[in-house]
Amino acid sequence: MKFAHLVEINDPLNPLIDTLTREQVWRGLVKRAEDPKSFVPWLDACTISERSPASLRRELRYGDVVIQDRVTFLPLLQIRYLIPEQKDIPASSLSMTIEEPGPGQMFVRFEYESADEENEEAAFYNEFRRSAYQESDIDTIRIIRQLAAEGLLDSPAV
Repeated sequence: MKFAHLVEINDPLNPLIDTLTREQVWRGLVKRAEDPKSFVPWLDACTISERSPASLRRELRYGDVVIQDRVTFLPLLQIRYLIPEQKDIPASSLSMTIEEPGPGQMFVRFEYESADEENEEAAFYNEFRRSAYQESDIDTIRIIRQLAAEGLLDSPAV
């Protein structure tokens, strides 16, 4: 399954949207990688097992389900989540890319790809997954906006 969509961050023609800087959006996306429980309420635990300036290795616990992944960073541009095949979970990835197509405009492009089978049943469930992904991504930006409004994204992450 492949799925991509954009979430608008800044629109110079819409005064109702608070303008965020690229740095604020970046810091919010990094926070989502480092502290996913703040963004995913049904996540029970996240343990970071390895950290470098360019990547993280994490273990995520959702009840009895444990998922290990690797997160890579292209500063101020893209965060990529790579999930290798594990037990009943097919390999998959998620990229979050900050885009500025014009003056004052900013979007985050969310791109999902998974190696699961393509058949009628999978196609049926993939429609639900796409909807859930989109809602989750809109929530991610909503939380980043809240953090920015509280001044929590104004200085570099430590």
